[in-house]
Amino acid sequence: MFVTQSSSRSAGLGAGRFSFQPPASTGIMQIEKNSRLLAIESSCDETAAAVVTRDLRVLSNVVASQAALHERFGGVVPEIASRAHVSRILPVIDEALSRADTKPEDLAAIAVVTQPGLVGSLLVGLTAAKTLAMAWDLPLIAVDHIEAHLYACRMAAGHDVFPAIGLVVSGGHTNLYDCRSAGDFELIGSTIDDAAGEAFDKVAQILGLTYPGGPAIERAARTGDPSALRFPRAFLKDERLDFSFSGLKTAVLYEATGIPGSTRQPQELTEGRVADIAASFQAAVVDVLAAKSLQALRQFGRKALCVGGGVAANTVLRSRLLAITEDIELYVAPLEYCTDNAAMAAVAWEHFAQGHVAGLDLDVRPGLVRRVSK
Repeated sequence: MFVTQSSSRSAGLGAGRFSFQPPASTGIMQIEKNSRLLAIESSCDETAAAVVTRDLRVLSNVVASQAALHERFGGVVPEIASRAHVSRILPVIDEALSRADTKPEDLAAIAVVTQPGLVGSLLVGLTAAKTLAMAWDLPLIAVDHIEAHLYACRMAAGHDVFPAIGLVVSGGHTNLYDCRSAGDFELIGSTIDDAAGEAFDKVAQILGLTYPGGPAIERAARTGDPSALRFPRAFLKDERLDFSFSGLKTAVLYEATGIPGSTRQPQELTEGRVADIAASFQAAVVDVLAAKSLQALRQFGRKALCVGGGVAANTVLRSRLLAITEDIELYVAPLEYCTDNAAMAAVAWEHFAQGHVAGLDLDVRPGLVRRVSK
């Protein structure tokens, strides 16, 4: 299924020149505000492409979702994801260019997400980006998927939002950043096991709910009591800015199916009981995310909080963050930019303005985000 923005005529994917030479980093570049960037995103299970101007107008934003392909597995299957990207990447790019009424000669550069993510998925997007950059003689810009999630807050705000604390909370990541500027993010905290979104998916599966788990849990929780069960909140009073959701997930499993070796029989999973478990689980996740965000703001003395990623679409989390940040500027990515998309890869403009472009030897960096020791 395509979820799209914008309009217009077909642009086509015809080949151009073959003399691509990536320019060296030469400091700050002057770029016209109506210059256009083609951005490509394929880090996990969404095939996406967008055309965004230098002044951050989104001319098109095309996303081909794979949710239906992975639903019966309760999570993303890497091989299925990469094969789906292969068949969808060119139609999605062509659609993005067409809706933006953009031809290759209208583009200033091509941006592509190269980290983090699934290796096979990332390689499909990178191969397409390299091919078009060479064929159209355009600069190639590497984008960090996590930076892009936070940059969505900048795009929505319409003005600079940094410095700030950044919270990225999704199916693959639960990270805190000290964001000094649009291109200078330092990882200051992360999950040591499951990401919050991953926990939502697993708990939904335990409760017999649909995939993806985030929306399913939120729907079920609406009629539940968030105080019905007191689930664990890891590191809530710890000075570390880290997260852990594995124990919470296990606690839900035991509550739903019983404790191994125990003679006590678990209660039947009625609709009301599922609602109470879902609401109590959601409350535990939100409590930790909100508390750690506030803790990071205080530790680093920041006055702004940026929140992105799929779980940022959760209305309970949004309400809680709004309630605890009365004296803080809160920027939460719009719903259409919370889940994976290519428009948020407009962060590439920040790199391009600094003259940071890549050669055709650019490679992907899959896997988890890790803190860099200084």
